[in-house]
Amino acid sequence: MPNEDLYNKFYDYLTFEKKLSKNTVNSYKDNLNRFEDFIKPANVLKITEKDIEKFLKFNDNMAEKSRAHYLTVVRNFYKFLVLENLININPCEGIKNPKISKKLPNYLNLEEVEKLLNIKLNTSYDYRNKAMLELLYATGIRVSELVNMKLSNISLREDLIRIMGKGSKERIVPISDYAHKYLEIYLNEYRPQLLKNKTSEYVFINNLSQPISRIGFFKNLKAIAKEQGIKKNISPHTLRHSFATHLLENDADLRVIQELLGHSDISTTEIYTHLSNKKLQQEFMEHHPRAKNNEET
Repeated sequence: MPNEDLYNKFYDYLTFEKKLSKNTVNSYKDNLNRFEDFIKPANVLKITEKDIEKFLKFNDNMAEKSRAHYLTVVRNFYKFLVLENLININPCEGIKNPKISKKLPNYLNLEEVEKLLNIKLNTSYDYRNKAMLELLYATGIRVSELVNMKLSNISLREDLIRIMGKGSKERIVPISDYAHKYLEIYLNEYRPQLLKNKTSEYVFINNLSQPISRIGFFKNLKAIAKEQGIKKNISPHTLRHSFATHLLENDADLRVIQELLGHSDISTTEIYTHLSNKKLQQEFMEHHPRAKNNEET
């Protein structure tokens, strides 16, 4: 069977049996396209452990996290081939994952969040952006969850939104008064202007009356941050990190934060405790009268 057919069978498996999101499947495709370019013209069924190690070494200039992701993708592909009885042994079995140093996520302090959210409201796009920013910070949802949100996911009466997260896992997230206010204004007054007599089940609409894309929102966010004088390099995920960090700093339970973020493993959420500890240390050093030794020697 040609390599291309095997890849396509794997993508169908990820989509229909594993029920992975379109974005995740596309990520697998990108990684396996690079793998295929490297091993050509070899048959994927005859690839050895050494071949895969050469592929990973070929990508040696990559960040450890990216190389680990490539290995995960290739390993899962070969797991599938074993499952299909097309090969007997997964050639990735003996390859260890690269060690990844955990970096603390970038986040905004309260003053920076206020600055980012305090945008001028003149056009329908301004009100859409305001609603999106308030909702991101109020809920900590992922940008993919934001842009894929449908009208049926929102209950303004109960101040709740229903989110379909990774692996089709559903969770219910409350929204703040600010998010409620600007979401309601956008939905009632400005979304109809963006739709231009068209219809859509998606909440956030672009200038073509289509659902706004992740890239589109990312560009808008970068432009807003620059306009608001925020120096940090921010992304939609920065607001997710800020949401979790500020909750933890205000004594929210870690398990509650895990549930709100949709993390399947508490260890993923625990990274925010490091941020909180760092903040505690800074506060201690700044305010405790004997934190620093100021005596001359």
